[in-house]
Amino acid sequence: MKAALQNEAIKLGTDLTEDDVLTVLNREMKQRKESLHEFEQANREDLVDKTKVEIEALQVYMPSQLTDEELQQIVNETIKEVGATSKSDMGKVMGAIMPKVKGKADGGKVKQLVQNTLA
Repeated sequence: MKAALQNEAIKLGTDLTEDDVLTVLNREMKQRKESLHEFEQANREDLVDKTKVEIEALQVYMPSQLTDEELQQIVNETIKEVGATSKSDMGKVMGAIMPKVKGKADGGKVKQLVQNTLA
């Protein structure tokens, strides 16, 4: 994790802001969750265990996750804000909602809630 943060600082050429750190943490968490899924599919229990430990360590530094109810409320409010009425407005809604929930909700979960709400 430390290396990922240092690499991002070098890439940006400046000290990392809190938002930059959150972006790196989210990226690292996503990579580990994807790896965990692949390792489980391949029955690589040694790597599954190692990856689960890494995910638990990362979660310590992540903001607390929104509950389903809190997330649904944000989805509903954002749909009203942008005036979305159908699934064709999905991009507008997602563009407006993701900055609000950055680091606090999984993007796939947000997408699913938005789709269900606009259906």
